[in-house]
Amino acid sequence: MRLALARSSEEFQPKFGATFGSPDDAGDSLVDCAIAAGLVANTQVHAVGDGAQWIANTVKARFGDQATYLLDFYHLSEYLAAASTVCAPTHPDTWLEQQQQHLKRNGWQQVLSALRPHLEPETATDQQAPVTAAYRYIENRPHQLDYQAAIAANLPIGSGEIESAHRYVILERLDIAGAWWTVEKAEELLSLRVLRANQQWDDYWANLTPLAA
Repeated sequence: MRLALARSSEEFQPKFGATFGSPDDAGDSLVDCAIAAGLVANTQVHAVGDGAQWIANTVKARFGDQATYLLDFYHLSEYLAAASTVCAPTHPDTWLEQQQQHLKRNGWQQVLSALRPHLEPETATDQQAPVTAAYRYIENRPHQLDYQAAIAANLPIGSGEIESAHRYVILERLDIAGAWWTVEKAEELLSLRVLRANQQWDDYWANLTPLAA
């Protein structure tokens, strides 16, 4: 399941969409959410997500120059937290906080400089190389790290809103203990969950054509 969320910066209530389909289907769902949230031709779109490349590609393909894409700050912090015990074994929390402050000022080059002396040998496995993993994660995404501008504009730098929505829109009903679903029924129930989250529940049932007796 892929859940999409969009809202105006002036509104508290988001709009949701969901699909069992492909990334293209998820892109359609995201655009529909954005339109429902008030997207027009000159709307500036601020998108936040994890490091999955298909998400960034979808935002670029669907919104073009209207959109900026920001890598979830807290997801990136998890990489740095794993590296902190190697880079600063005696004070990992302090080291991590320093790197986070650099990132918030768009100082990602300083973070790379702090990681560079501790890079593991190329022969190390991914599990044995948390510093290299963090270094590559940042090095490959410098265009997704403009936290300073987002903070200045009072825009989110983390994707916690969509992550928590997964729990209360999808998992709260579809992942209950002992439940199992066919794909068809899960899709139907997912559609109902999205209707409810979008506060369209009463309208849906009020306009539902009754079955013939």
